[in-house]
Amino acid sequence: MSVQSVEVLVVGAGQAGVAMSAHLGERGISHVVLERDRIAEAWRTGRWDSLVANGPAWHDRFPGLEHEVDGDRFPGKDQVAAYFERFAEKIEAPIRTGVTVTLVRKHAGRAGFHVETTDGTYDARYVVAATGPFQVPAIPPLVPEDAGIHQLHSRDYRNPDQLPAGGVLVVGAGASGSQIADELARAGRDVWLAVGPHSRPPRQYRGRDFTWWLGVLGHWERTTPPDGGDHVTIAVSGANGGETVDFRTIASRGVRLVGRANAYANGTLRFAPDLLDNIKRGDQDYLDMLERCDRYAERNGLDLPEEPGASVLGPYPADALEPVEELDLAAAGITTILWATGYRTDYSWLQVDALDADGRPQHERGISTEPGVYFLGLPWLSRRGSSFIWGVWNDAKFIADQIAIQQSYLAYEPAAPTALEAPELATTTGAFR
Repeated sequence: MSVQSVEVLVVGAGQAGVAMSAHLGERGISHVVLERDRIAEAWRTGRWDSLVANGPAWHDRFPGLEHEVDGDRFPGKDQVAAYFERFAEKIEAPIRTGVTVTLVRKHAGRAGFHVETTDGTYDARYVVAATGPFQVPAIPPLVPEDAGIHQLHSRDYRNPDQLPAGGVLVVGAGASGSQIADELARAGRDVWLAVGPHSRPPRQYRGRDFTWWLGVLGHWERTTPPDGGDHVTIAVSGANGGETVDFRTIASRGVRLVGRANAYANGTLRFAPDLLDNIKRGDQDYLDMLERCDRYAERNGLDLPEEPGASVLGPYPADALEPVEELDLAAAGITTILWATGYRTDYSWLQVDALDADGRPQHERGISTEPGVYFLGLPWLSRRGSSFIWGVWNDAKFIADQIAIQQSYLAYEPAAPTALEAPELATTTGAFR
């Protein structure tokens, strides 16, 4: 099979790959986007049935194309996937679906990369890894597979009817875990939720969505997370028209709360005694956000409706005051553990000097330590908003600019000196004169 040559090869056609194609196309840079499934496949088959975007339609989009839902609504997962398909069609993105990249390595003795795929071999001058952060489900090695309890990751959860009869323990209370636990409780299931450290912003405050507040406060543009902040989950939801996640409310619906799951033996799962502290820290994060919003509104003379009741929090859930630190799963009637514990990346196909000893990308603003290789779509790639739909658009623009700059360097040809400019050589000493 012949080798296909391309200037830029983009791996992945999710939001990052589509954004990358848009900016490369705008600059007239030859490229191809390879996607192992369909465009935005993770939105279709890597999410539960009722999932909606965590940001409203007016915010979570690319420039030049609106969602097909009202701007203040939260589009469903299939609507988001269809949006990226429409955008790719609009920009005539050169996307090839059903193609898996299996190997990328440097050429020996010349620039560029040798790329092996299920569609043959490519010769690429630049490679952009746009596979995003949600690649391999991360499940802590706590409960053995043969423990006699059904276990699945949030990626494989679809709806309450999918699970066997009995109670469900949801481990992880970020955006996914809190929404799934609430959905299961509304469906009449007995639910336990393990709550770790988290940030919980107000869904809306004083008539504005929290995405708007983060924008005007400049928080989306923060370039480094607070200490440990890159490992703290965000409990936010667009479900049910958009609700502020409050574990008091979730508990009032019958969900039992526990701290972080940290050990298992003989059918019993143990939890850290940190539930109350985690809720307190989440509350403080929420209240701090309200205060910053109020200060901004006052300083800028914004006529926004006041919400004094938003800062009034109810009593702590009973489980936080008298925490359960160990749970016999069978005695509690729990038949399923649902791990909402995030993902890890897998760049085993990228055999270049762009990863550390643990296989994590080494980069600065997406420019990797391997010249010619770029990363896109990762959390905190350049700023807080990097892994969000609108944020990846801006990061893709920066990377496209960097590729164009590198092209200009490679195109440079020094002018040959004229006779008048050439130095005269001394015939006797060999020195310039």
